[in-house]
Amino acid sequence: MSIPHAAVTRRTSSWLPLGILLLVGVLLGLNASLAKLGIAAGWPPLSFLFWGVLGGGVLLLLAAVAMGERPGTRPQDFVYYLIAALISMALPNALAYSAVPHVGAGFVSLCMAFPPLLTYVFALGLRMETLRIVRGVGIVLGLIGALMLTMGKAGQGPVEPWWMAAAMVGPVFLAMGNIYRTKWWPKGASAMSLAPGMLLGGALLVLPIAAITGSPVLALPWDGAGLWIVIAQMVTFATTYALYFVLQKIAGPVYMSQIGSIGAVSGAAIAVFALGEQANVLLVLAAVVVLAGVVLVSRKPA
Repeated sequence: MSIPHAAVTRRTSSWLPLGILLLVGVLLGLNASLAKLGIAAGWPPLSFLFWGVLGGGVLLLLAAVAMGERPGTRPQDFVYYLIAALISMALPNALAYSAVPHVGAGFVSLCMAFPPLLTYVFALGLRMETLRIVRGVGIVLGLIGALMLTMGKAGQGPVEPWWMAAAMVGPVFLAMGNIYRTKWWPKGASAMSLAPGMLLGGALLVLPIAAITGSPVLALPWDGAGLWIVIAQMVTFATTYALYFVLQKIAGPVYMSQIGSIGAVSGAAIAVFALGEQANVLLVLAAVVVLAGVVLVSRKPA
């Protein structure tokens, strides 16, 4: 069932969606850098992801119960949680976190810029959006930016092509999730009641992936910097996804998907200025071109 986001948006100040968009985008940009810090502190990527998602889900569940917005327990609610978690959380984050040690947090963060473009394409296919020339130009710019992004990373030295591909596949799943969460939003559910279910469902799905790949679940760095980093990731996940669903409900999937562009820019900036990653001209130009594409895709008709 689709949510009436257009009607909600008309009743909502235009500054509220923009404020949430910027905040969630910046929080999203922290994820790749926190993952790199966690890995440096001794956390295997998928183990760090599992505990970050699980802890974030528990924090959100406690907040939802305290607010009187308990997650739904109907069979269709659990189906929604699991499907949303698989394509919005487990698969894209497993790919991103595993790719960070091989291609860098900056590259993974820049890949976050593509979900807005892909979301619009999927929305067109499902007739949730109408085709507009301006948005079509934006999609072409996004594809050009993707090519520049790959060239920019290759220019920094030897990398593993498979991990570059893995990092760039994640946005496809994120775009699919943007569409799914809107089109099949459970009837009568609030944003706060859905967010914990998706995070906890994500933890449930990441656990077997971690087990299959040999990532430990308990024998981990639970002291020193490692503990504080994973706690920071838990809080970041909880805050990000609480606002994530709010933004989706009041503004719709295409507008909401722009958090990827904000996350790409903020994440790349954090990786360069805080983590010491290198930036070359092609990476900077790629970011500018992708953001220009996103602006055109998200532009409202006159």
